Amino acid sequence: MSNVNKVKIDGHWAVISYDPDIDMFRGEFVGLNGNADFYANTVAKLKAEGARSLREFLSICEERGIEPEKDFSGTFNLRVGKKRHEELAVAAAARGVSMNKLIDQAIEHELACS
Repeated sequence: MSNVNKVKIDGHWAVISYDPDIDMFRGEFVGLNGNADFYANTVAKLKAEGARSLREFLSICEERGIEPEKDFSGTFNLRVGKKRHEELAVAAAARGVSMNKLIDQAIEHELACS
């Protein structure tokens, strides 16, 4: 099982995990319109490899006329069981907010803790 963390490299977020099978760290940028991953066995090397990988990715995007970053719309589908849906509706009503607002508050709380 790998541990997961995040790091910002040159203004772009990457999720970092450790792979004990190969004894290396693996980074993967998120929010990009393609894959840009990188590997190294130390944190310093990982950051350097991440910067190199990102530069190459951005260069390829520029050459091909591709927008490198995903466009997040601010909406997404969330599927939960019927019971959870009912509980969410009751909890939101009890707080005097919409289900969307309650979920947004929960997400805000989780992101503040990470």
